[in-house]
Amino acid sequence: MSQRLESAMLRAELDSAMLAQRVGVDVKTVNRWLAGRIPHRRTRLAVAEVLNESETTLWPQTRPDLTAGAPATAEVLSAYAHRADIPNDLWTSLLLGATERIDIIGYAYPFVLELLPNAADIIAGKCRSGVRVRLGFADPDCDHVAERDNLEQMHGTLPGRIRNALSMLGQLTATPGCQIGLHTTHLYNSVFRFDDRMIVTPYLVRARGYQHPALYLRQLSPYGIFSSFADQVEQIWDTVAYYSLGVPNEQTA
Repeated sequence: MSQRLESAMLRAELDSAMLAQRVGVDVKTVNRWLAGRIPHRRTRLAVAEVLNESETTLWPQTRPDLTAGAPATAEVLSAYAHRADIPNDLWTSLLLGATERIDIIGYAYPFVLELLPNAADIIAGKCRSGVRVRLGFADPDCDHVAERDNLEQMHGTLPGRIRNALSMLGQLTATPGCQIGLHTTHLYNSVFRFDDRMIVTPYLVRARGYQHPALYLRQLSPYGIFSSFADQVEQIWDTVAYYSLGVPNEQTA
């Protein structure tokens, strides 16, 4: 059954007979669509126009790159054996090119703030121009940071790396539009989102951050691999304690 088509018809206050008349088909044809049959593209476009919906909203299965379970390779622009293999030019172009949002969730990632001599100032400037920025770091005092430190064989240095990264934020801790949070979630990857581009680094046991593999993704669909990682960011962000001026605060809505 096509629940999307039925819902769109309800919103438009059209029954099967009325929709059939508007697009020039028999009412039995509309009922077959409601039962799950997919019309030809020209008809799909006519129906979408009448219902004031997009074709892919009504019939997402007509776009293989937009359907759940579709091959995700189209969203993978590049794959790297190690995060260290990603060219600095790519990182800087993503940072400088962001115009809507920057979301980063990881443990420490001080390298992002070292991409440019004034990286924190650049991010602060983007916040002032309307870019939404959220930077999530691991709480250096939580138990799982010690566990991650042990897994990556960092010999007790991870909490210090997180505090060092926090110390590099500068004016970002007080810049409107920039949210900084501390999470206590066991991460299985880091996510670096810049508008509709993203770098994801899946973690490997006993490998350090720069040794992890990396995927460079672009968003093509609400059902693709990009959206899966974007949803992870939202899930983790819901748990953070906000951080400002060096002091973790209670989360606010």
